[in-house]
Amino acid sequence: MTDNRFFNRSELIGILLLAIFLVLVLPLTLDVFRLNLVAKYLTYAFVALGLVVCWGYGGILSLGQGVFFGLGGYCMAMFLKLEASSPENTKIQSTPGIPDFMDWNQITSLPLFWKPFHSLTFTIAAIILVPGIFALIIGTAMFKRRVGGTYFAIITQAVAAILTILIVGQQGYTGGINGMTDLRTLKGWDIRPDHAKIVLYFFEVGCLFVCIMIAQFVRHSKLGRILVAMREKEDRVRFSGYSVANFKIFAFCVAAVFAAIGGAMFALNVGFMSPSFVGIVPSIEMVIYTAVGGRLSILGAVYGTLLVNFAKTSLSESFPELWLFGLGGLFIAVVLAFPNGLAGIWGDYVQPRIDRLISSRKPKPEGWTDSSVADGAPAE
Repeated sequence: MTDNRFFNRSELIGILLLAIFLVLVLPLTLDVFRLNLVAKYLTYAFVALGLVVCWGYGGILSLGQGVFFGLGGYCMAMFLKLEASSPENTKIQSTPGIPDFMDWNQITSLPLFWKPFHSLTFTIAAIILVPGIFALIIGTAMFKRRVGGTYFAIITQAVAAILTILIVGQQGYTGGINGMTDLRTLKGWDIRPDHAKIVLYFFEVGCLFVCIMIAQFVRHSKLGRILVAMREKEDRVRFSGYSVANFKIFAFCVAAVFAAIGGAMFALNVGFMSPSFVGIVPSIEMVIYTAVGGRLSILGAVYGTLLVNFAKTSLSESFPELWLFGLGGLFIAVVLAFPNGLAGIWGDYVQPRIDRLISSRKPKPEGWTDSSVADGAPAE
């Protein structure tokens, strides 16, 4: 029998614990620097949520989510960079009023495609629409031709590599390998002080919970059930009259938009954006976050992202040469021993014990008999 509840008891406990952890525990126990690190980690949690919808439910493994993370991040960075490049702030340049990297590359006027990013409204729309349309184009080109599985994963890697090369090569328009730095204000509000970092952290947590609710809605809707059926028996879904390609395109676009929101929050919280977050390696790391948390679990993806990034920070501070080996070993261990990640460990080992403990403490109803009588043994 299908459980149609939006949250079951275990999920409700999990989301309440996550809310307490993010909203109360971390802000009260961490200094601003460490809290800003957590904000950086949470930007990747948006990507992991999208991968749960795309990979976990739809069975579409994308190894190029860094592309959409980067597109969202660059859209936000363009707005912030234009605000930081006012004529007053850039009066020492040869051409005041344009970003510094354009001036260094002898560009004398703002490119046409940059001009709409003077508007915050346009920027917010672009963060959603640009990655969504790009994912729609890729998805339509691939899924309508029934390209999937390993081939699709390789193609998304190729797209990530191409975009990285394009960003680095067009240095005068994108900032090149250095990216866009010195992002200072949002509509005149300085985003660099400690109090601004705290406000941005809580805003990001709020956006994350909105995305969790959206992913949960997709999961419990008819669409989510079709995605799971498509993952298990694609041909059977197709023969039932559903357009498998359209459902795959939808899941891929949702994952792209989630990743783009994470990229935009990254640019706001960290204060820069560079092509190092767009390529193949960061895209694979994002898949690892999802695998460690559990690709079938919405909350597991968030916890997995926090755990892996915390381990990455801790190990890279102490053993910088060994971190990549540790990351690879962690992924192999998860795949071999715990294919459903942290969520699988919770569901298989922890939750059953909690349920037994709760049931054992419930008062026995009047007339309750022991198991031997209940199983049919003769009662005296």
